[in-house]
Amino acid sequence: MADLLEQVVAEIQKLPQDQRDAIAARILIDLKDDQAWTERFEATTDEQWDRLAEVARREIKV
Repeated sequence: MADLLEQVVAEIQKLPQDQRDAIAARILIDLKDDQAWTERFEATTDEQWDRLAEVARREIKV
């Protein structure tokens, strides 16, 4: 583990079990959310990005 992660884990281990569980649950949710966004971005085609860029350009002009 990286030094920073080891520090975080050491601090979390000092907490009561319910707080550790809450933190762990939040981290898992965030990791799954990050992975879902990564998959969505990677699945986006150049054509889709071009269309989104055009929509943004039109909105900026308004």
